[in-house]
Amino acid sequence: MATALITGANRGIGLELSQQLRARGDEVIALCRKPSPELAALGVRSFEGVDVTDREALQAVSRDMGDTRIDVLINNAGIFQEESFDDLDFDRIRKQFEVNALGALLVTSVMQHHLAPGSKIILITSRMGSIGDNGSGSYYGYRMSKAALNMAGANLAHDFRAKEIAVAILHPGFVATDMTGRNGIPAAEAAKGLLERIDELRLQDSGGFWHSNGEQLPW
Repeated sequence: MATALITGANRGIGLELSQQLRARGDEVIALCRKPSPELAALGVRSFEGVDVTDREALQAVSRDMGDTRIDVLINNAGIFQEESFDDLDFDRIRKQFEVNALGALLVTSVMQHHLAPGSKIILITSRMGSIGDNGSGSYYGYRMSKAALNMAGANLAHDFRAKEIAVAILHPGFVATDMTGRNGIPAAEAAKGLLERIDELRLQDSGGFWHSNGEQLPW
């Protein structure tokens, strides 16, 4: 049985990952800003009112966890806003950087002492953060923040290799969640693919950028 900590676990992909991990017998520690009946029904250990940009809240969670080891740290929390070049909102863009990129880095920093050799750090990103795959433009805050998250993942892979902790940068696919207006593939399908990639992750593969279906994505 492994222990997974998941941010943004109250809905969407985070909730589905929590459900599937729980169903296979793993322990789940769920972090979220707002509670949800679906998460409460899982009966997992959860911490509500936790924003991934709030160091003090994260440190309180860490203290409460004591010496609990995290086998899989899943940085899933994220936000999405639309901006075209003719409608730039720099406050929204800045917020996406704070949550999507800096938030994941902060969570990893605060939780690092719960990791041990063999643990895994997972960043749930988007292929919209791929420079090589950008064929449409716009979405400045989301694209730029996810590109920054991808770079953070590449850095983490180098910095944690000597500690024998592997890192994966994973795109779930275009998933039918509140964030996408319920368009796309079912969250259950995306989560299943993500868990397959997580399970097969080895140290020699650390730092890769993959689709949940196993396809390696361009930077």
